[in-house]
Amino acid sequence: MRHCLSTFMNCKDEDKLNQLSATAICGNDILSSVLYVSGIATMFSGIFAPLVLLVIGIVLFFYKSVYIEIVEALPINGGAYNCLLNGASKSVAAVAGAMTILSYIATAVISAKVGVEYLHSMVTIPIIPATVLLLGLFAALVISGIKDSAKVALVIFITHIVVLTSLSLSGIFYMLTHDTQLNYNIFQTTQLIAQKGSILPLLFLAFSASLLGISGFESSANFVEEQKRGVFRKTLRNMLLGVAIFNPLMAFVVIQAMPYEAIVSAKDFLLSDLALITGGRLLQAAVVIDAFLVLSGAVLTSFVGVSGLVYRMASDSCLPNFLTKRNAKGTYYRIIIAFFLLCSSILVLTGGDLLSLAGVYTISFLGVMSLFAFGNLILRQTRTDLKRTYSAPLPFVLLAFLFTAVGMAGNILIDAKNFQFFEYYFLPTLVIILIVIYQDYLFRALLHLTSGVPMINNYLNKKFSDMVAGKFVVFIKHSTQIHSVLTYINKNETGREIYIAHCYQKDDPASVADLEEIRATIPYLQKAGVYSHLNITLYPVNMRFGPKAIQRVSKELSIRENRIMVGSIHDCHPFDYDDMGGVRIIF
Repeated sequence: MRHCLSTFMNCKDEDKLNQLSATAICGNDILSSVLYVSGIATMFSGIFAPLVLLVIGIVLFFYKSVYIEIVEALPINGGAYNCLLNGASKSVAAVAGAMTILSYIATAVISAKVGVEYLHSMVTIPIIPATVLLLGLFAALVISGIKDSAKVALVIFITHIVVLTSLSLSGIFYMLTHDTQLNYNIFQTTQLIAQKGSILPLLFLAFSASLLGISGFESSANFVEEQKRGVFRKTLRNMLLGVAIFNPLMAFVVIQAMPYEAIVSAKDFLLSDLALITGGRLLQAAVVIDAFLVLSGAVLTSFVGVSGLVYRMASDSCLPNFLTKRNAKGTYYRIIIAFFLLCSSILVLTGGDLLSLAGVYTISFLGVMSLFAFGNLILRQTRTDLKRTYSAPLPFVLLAFLFTAVGMAGNILIDAKNFQFFEYYFLPTLVIILIVIYQDYLFRALLHLTSGVPMINNYLNKKFSDMVAGKFVVFIKHSTQIHSVLTYINKNETGREIYIAHCYQKDDPASVADLEEIRATIPYLQKAGVYSHLNITLYPVNMRFGPKAIQRVSKELSIRENRIMVGSIHDCHPFDYDDMGGVRIIF
């Protein structure tokens, strides 16, 4: 559910997260969904819920390969947004960014609301006001600089595993010592099949709704920079094991211990009622406290994560730059306030209905995962020479994309309002992003429209012409690459100051010859009027191409490394992409 923690984990290599700490952050993320996905799966499919959740574990197995290939090749925070930014165009990446932001919103709202629901199962409190209050509390905490840490995440994760294990054992013991509800639930499932006319529609809708159980699998990709080398794929394996074990097991225990009507009635706080039945008040209290802690941690991570993503997108000129302003504590308070208002509005708009919230979230996060699989296919075509540590089997990529795309369609069929609520937030977000991306075109169109009114036209030119100013650096090796990189920049960026950097060595005649050829080519392009609105400057760099060259140019030109563009990192290079500081691959 949650995304990057880079905003508070700017650590040195020796301080980066090990397998246990990184797994804890991811585990809190993905295993928090077990608190409500069992109820959703059972409500739709009855006794087939464990089977449905096992199939979803298989989907996760396919996506494990997809994520390993992309993220180990491009180990930079940002998930699907970063993948598409490096493999396709900024406008395509913007779609992933918009979906990811909406995913953050629904994540925070669902986590806060379900956490309050669990508390409400023991203490009477007003659900909606308490949820808004909880969201506001964490917004204030993040703004004041108080953020979650890997140590806190580890304590919560261990507690969560212990509680889930205890609840599972308690449920199994209950099954062995009491009459179960299995036969009754079998009868209720036959009624559900009769209503649908066939078992296939039942399983299809159950599968689609229950994909909520893998939400959070993408979280590790969003703080990969904070993990030690080799840890990322281990976090995916550990998350897969957790989901494959606990989700089906919990659903199996539920259908044994509780009648169908009780499961549907308690879907928002199902494990609390299950704990009361199988273990008594003490176990129920442990489950409620654990649920509130895990889900509250999810809310906090959502706030921290969205600030990191939005800052990255604003730095890439995908969102308004005013969002990047920090307070004295170093937090992006404008992003946090806007996020809190969006979360509160969607909570009120849906009336706090879990299925509507889950539908909105499931559509958005499934969209993000589908775009990740789509990005994998794009990278195979556009970045064939990109250095990879692993290549996912093509059938796995295609099946992963197919399953999540089908899941999106299923969630729309479950309730058309799911897509309606999704549109309410996705489309405005996407429109804002596209306006920022293409602001230079809009500005030029405005100048053209006001050309007959000199006073207004001159004012706009004087006041706002710098809104599309900006500089980028592109490292190239041969003059034949100039046109393609300028075409990319013209389509994707608003900057007009373009530095063509070329690494050469005086004692290497070939590299000097390439430099002179580039030097001779640029004037011909300018004379021919190719992209005449761009100011192109040759920037020779007398050293070998690599991380040190990137750092040197970044410092000399006072330009962020994410505004430096390069070609694919090949197997022949003695360094990896993650050594480059976040540069963008464009050819």
